[in-house]
Order: sequence, then C-alpha cells, then structure tokens
Amino acid sequence: MSEPQTAKDKIIIPLDVPDRSQALRLVERLGTEVSWFKIGLQLFSAEGPALVGEIRGTGVNVFLDLKLHDIPNTVRHAVAAVANLDVQMLTIHLLGGVEMCQAAVTGRGTAQVLLLGVTVLTSHTDGTLRETGFRTTVDDEVLLLGDLAKGTGITGLVASPKEVPFLRAHYGSVFTIVTPGVRPSWSEAGDQRRFVTPADAIRAGADYLVIGRPVTAAPDPREALRRIIDEIAGMPD
Repeated sequence: MSEPQTAKDKIIIPLDVPDRSQALRLVERLGTEVSWFKIGLQLFSAEGPALVGEIRGTGVNVFLDLKLHDIPNTVRHAVAAVANLDVQMLTIHLLGGVEMCQAAVTGRGTAQVLLLGVTVLTSHTDGTLRETGFRTTVDDEVLLLGDLAKGTGITGLVASPKEVPFLRAHYGSVFTIVTPGVRPSWSEAGDQRRFVTPADAIRAGADYLVIGRPVTAAPDPREALRRIIDEIAGMPD
C-alpha cells in the first residue's frame, strides 16, 4: 500500500451509519473527494462482508475497523477471512498481547492489508485507565504497546494525534500512523477527549486522519470536506 501523497489521500471518512443505503449515499457523495472510507462494527454487523465488496467496487479504499481482540487462533482465522475481502486496513487491539499479534500477522499471509494496532482509545484518559486496573499513564501505555507492535511485525498504529509526536520521536518512520480524534477548529469535540486539528495532526507526523462528524454531520458534507482538504493542502512544505 503506497503512502498518501495528497490531502485527499490522507483523509478517511468513517461510515458510522446503520445501514447499506446510508453508507452508499455517503460514498457516492464524497467518493470523488477522498480515497478512503472506514467501516466499523455498527455497519459491518448490520450489513456484513457484502457491503465491503460493494464499496470496494466503487474504486475507493476500505479501512475495516473491527478492533479484533480474542484468543490467538481466533484472531488468526479472522484476519485470514478479512484478507479475502480486499480491504486495505484492518485494526486489532494490541492489548491482545504478543502471541495474538503474531497470530494476526500469520493470518494475513501475503495479503497487502495493513494491520493497525490500536494503542489507547481516544475516549480514554489516565483516569479511565485506572478504572480498569491499569497503573500506567496513557502516554506510557501507548509506548509500551508500540514496542509490542514493533516486536511482532505490526507496522501500523492507531493513536491519538497528541501521541503522534512522541511516537515519531521514539520510532521514526517504523509505523504508518492513523489518527482518530481529528477535528477542525470550527467543529465541536463530541466524545473525543484527545483531539487536534487536521493541520496540527499532519505537522505532528500522522499519515492518515479519520474525520467523521465534522464532515458527515455537516449541513453540506462535501463543502465541509473540501474546507478540510483546502486547510491541509495549504500547509507549507
């Protein structure tokens, strides 16, 4: 999978809608403006693999965000099944541990799908980590899981854009980094606790930006998207 070259290539639009018709409507409306769409648990649970193929058939790239986290054998077979769907990105939870991550790499085989290891969800804070028994900060946990990913052959990470600078400082260009929690300054934060603007995320070293509600919930999604693309494209080299 080639690295993103233009602003259009860097943006991923999540299809956080309940059914096929709404998903295809967004792809039809925005597919000429961006190269990537993300299918998450809600839509995949409702429509299954058939919709993945239908969206791929329009010529766009698909990021399948399933955040796989199970015993190694189950994850290996799940990744192998996804590899047959011709998606370009797939998420697994790095919290599954070394053996599970190695199993995911094995399950991918020779497919070109980029395995993205989820570090810490952007809805988490140090406090919410403590609620679930962690004794590390968000930053420490992100680096711990980054080391795990590097050692198991996972070459992509999902991380908040606020973690991107120290990930780049620590790992250089080892990982392709996909960042949710990206919102233009003119939109509301919603349930993302750790977010920055698209331009700031790119400056920090993010490769791909997942941008949802500022586009999909806008009165004119295409105009909102073009506004973001213009912001990124206008950044100095």
